[in-house]
Amino acid sequence: MYKIGVVGDKDSILAFKALGIDVYTVNNKEEARKTVDTLAHNNYGIIFITEQIASLIPDTLSRYDKEAVPAIILIPSNQGTMNIGMDRINEYVEKAIGTNIL
Repeated sequence: MYKIGVVGDKDSILAFKALGIDVYTVNNKEEARKTVDTLAHNNYGIIFITEQIASLIPDTLSRYDKEAVPAIILIPSNQGTMNIGMDRINEYVEKAIGTNIL
């Protein structure tokens, strides 16, 4: 059975702990990269990452884009959205269907 984890700044992700999701706070690019790689290799099927943290590690995220597991999902932080997550969804839909329907 796969686990679910969330990576981001403390203020943005602490509420996920109440849902029973494993929470990993990071403060910089290196911590974020190491945490995502560790989760990916430790049976995490879904990894939520705040857009602000994801913007620091695009190379790490692109490594997992072609893999079925883990599914990496970008979420807005408490500071608002950067539209990176929605842009990725639009890209995936366009790739799957051939046109952007969103």
